[in-house]
Amino acid sequence: MALPYGLLVHLLIFISRSLGADTQAPLLAANDTITRELFFELEELARIVDIAYCVGTAGLGIREPFECASHCGDEDFKHFELVTTWNTGPLLSDSCGYIAVSHPPSPPRILLAFRGTYSIANTIVDLSTIPQEYVPYPGDDDNDTSDFIAPSLRPANGHGEDPPPSDPPKCENCTVHMGFYSSWLNTRKVILPQLTEAIEQYPAYKLVLVGHSLGGAVAALAGLDLKARGWDPKVTTFGEPRVGNKELMAYINARFNITADRSRNKFHRVTHTSDPVPLLPLAEWGYTMHSEELFISAPSLPFGVEDIHHCEGDEDPHCIAGTDAEAPSWGIPARFRFWELFFAHRDYFWRLGLCVPGGDPRDWYRKYPKHGDGDGDDDVQEIQEL
Repeated sequence: MALPYGLLVHLLIFISRSLGADTQAPLLAANDTITRELFFELEELARIVDIAYCVGTAGLGIREPFECASHCGDEDFKHFELVTTWNTGPLLSDSCGYIAVSHPPSPPRILLAFRGTYSIANTIVDLSTIPQEYVPYPGDDDNDTSDFIAPSLRPANGHGEDPPPSDPPKCENCTVHMGFYSSWLNTRKVILPQLTEAIEQYPAYKLVLVGHSLGGAVAALAGLDLKARGWDPKVTTFGEPRVGNKELMAYINARFNITADRSRNKFHRVTHTSDPVPLLPLAEWGYTMHSEELFISAPSLPFGVEDIHHCEGDEDPHCIAGTDAEAPSWGIPARFRFWELFFAHRDYFWRLGLCVPGGDPRDWYRKYPKHGDGDGDDDVQEIQEL
């Protein structure tokens, strides 16, 4: 008789923890590490996207002006203002997140934070979806195709401005993951009016998108859409899965003008060793990665600047793409180690997905000076959210 999925996952977790397996050595030795400035930018963005896990969590949520059970009370966020939250529902194309404005003396920004999906079961199903043709949508946001995939929705508060029309260049021979794209189409009909209003109200503020897990895939597609409307988003994703084929990845690289001048690039794709999600969906199904990967080589928290490296090209074999072949755990490739959905996939500066004070009830990540000097316990409670 087959083991239930949940029991199988917990059995694998127990075995991996008991044997101390899967401590892969860092793959990058010669590649450049990131700057200290970028390190703390990524750490802050990890807290910002972790707050998105309060949306859709029973009895919690994010409240005005900017309050929640997670990092909202951090010193860095006392000048944040909540614009709106969204939750399109617990379906395969579900999407949750929030829009906030960061006012001076904080860096002036309009932030879109995309949380991951509701459950590990949804994650596995979502990542198995076959690709569909990617067609950048024209300026009419109510065209028949997009309404078929994502029925027309209105902002929850009933107000907002009409977004500018979209005028993207054609994407030749591009295919995209159907579930990820449907998730963005569902989301954009909810948030574009309020996002447009915020951009018109604060035209000098930078537009920043951040997403974790499947929310990273949605953030990538959202970035393409917003660029097509004449805006200039900066996108950072943590544990982003493969979104489409090599033609779509080349399109992302071109649209964001990703070059060797790393200081000017406006898309960062952060990965963590042993995280299976960036290796999915499978290359055998026609999926691949895009450029500007930042690879965390340390197997466990906490991370230092020396643990995060710039990668070369779309699939640098010294970064996450090389982890399938390197140091297999019991002969299981990294992309199939689903117990790491509880650990490596959630360990991006903080253990993401816990809508509790400080992001963790035991405050195990105290090695940052501003969080104390003690060593925490990383054996935290498991939740069914990514």
